[in-house]
Amino acid sequence: MLICHGLTSTKYTLRRTMHSIAPHTKKLEGYEFYEKTLGSPKHIIAPMVEQSEQAWRILSKRYDSHLCFTPMFHAKLFSDSFSGPRYRKDQWSTNEKDRPLIVQFCANDPYILLNAAKMVEHQCNAIDLNLGCPQNIAKRGRYGSFLQDEWKVIESMISLLHRELYVPVTAKIRVFPTVEKTVAYAKMLENAGAQLLTVHGRVREQKGHHTGLADWDKIKAVKDTVKIPVFANGNILYHEDVKSCLDYTGADGVMSGEGHLYNPTIFTPQDMPPLSWVIAQEYLEICRDICPTRHSIMKSHLFKLFHSALPLHTDLREKLGKSLNWQHLWDICVDMKNRLEEDRIRIGEEELRGQTNDKGLRKYGHWRCQPYFRAGFLLDYEKAKGEEKERKRGSNMVKALEDEEDMAVALG
Repeated sequence: MLICHGLTSTKYTLRRTMHSIAPHTKKLEGYEFYEKTLGSPKHIIAPMVEQSEQAWRILSKRYDSHLCFTPMFHAKLFSDSFSGPRYRKDQWSTNEKDRPLIVQFCANDPYILLNAAKMVEHQCNAIDLNLGCPQNIAKRGRYGSFLQDEWKVIESMISLLHRELYVPVTAKIRVFPTVEKTVAYAKMLENAGAQLLTVHGRVREQKGHHTGLADWDKIKAVKDTVKIPVFANGNILYHEDVKSCLDYTGADGVMSGEGHLYNPTIFTPQDMPPLSWVIAQEYLEICRDICPTRHSIMKSHLFKLFHSALPLHTDLREKLGKSLNWQHLWDICVDMKNRLEEDRIRIGEEELRGQTNDKGLRKYGHWRCQPYFRAGFLLDYEKAKGEEKERKRGSNMVKALEDEEDMAVALG
């Protein structure tokens, strides 16, 4: 029997026992897995470290999220005989209502990854390999997007999980600078056994203030090439962007990460984004009544939900930073609600109902949930909007010339 509760398992032990852990039932693959197991999801919550925890997943599904990923877990820490129990207690929770669910791990060793995956394979619908994290910690640990040049290592991890797990294996990737290499990368993953791909349309260097726009053309190229389902990730700021992304890329679903953290109703059709304190209080009630959550996680969510209001109410920002427990957070929400209701009445929303500003971004009151923009993203966004206007202007000029030619022909 495979020992999967610690790293006392050796590679020799794992290899020796492979024959004893084959699935007893047929494992669904590709679109059969996507449709029958996952329910053909269109709206997907991204794996976010200490941010897509169970309480947030409960909130998400109230607002039209169809599928959630867990936060990224470190496979070695998760399965280690010494650190594992504490790590899992802090990071991992689920129940039978928390479905469909995909558990994501980062790793660079196929046997350690398998060890961790075996511990949760009966509590989820698939295991995902993180190949997209661009942070420096991933570089130091040799995982995430810093593995994307080590195709043999990646292939060995995907193929091992594909052979030995009861559930399918999936992967979340970033793109390469060229379409050709991105497509070849996706094909390698498909051939290794990945049953679904999430493609984040940014290269590894696009992060922080250098985030920039995601490249939907590369996502479309992957979708047009592979025969397994593809989720698109990147540039989802408003609800309308979901349909635009699906239409442009042809993807089977759209994943939202940061956009969803700032507005967890992003997948819900609505005239206006929700009032931030309403969502914050609903989330805190879930943490109190349904799913106890670590204070640091709750606090981080509130910083994002109130990000537009905190620069104007700096004393509450300071209180939030110093908060120590759930009650502190609740009291801050009540104070914020009272202040923002006053702001809303005093300022009004006549000019803040989603009209676009000179950068092409929508204007909402600071009392509503709305996207957060980094400087680098804004520059690229303005450039893209300018290019779009130029294309439309060119298209209109061509149409005008064609109309003139038609008129000339008609007049003889």
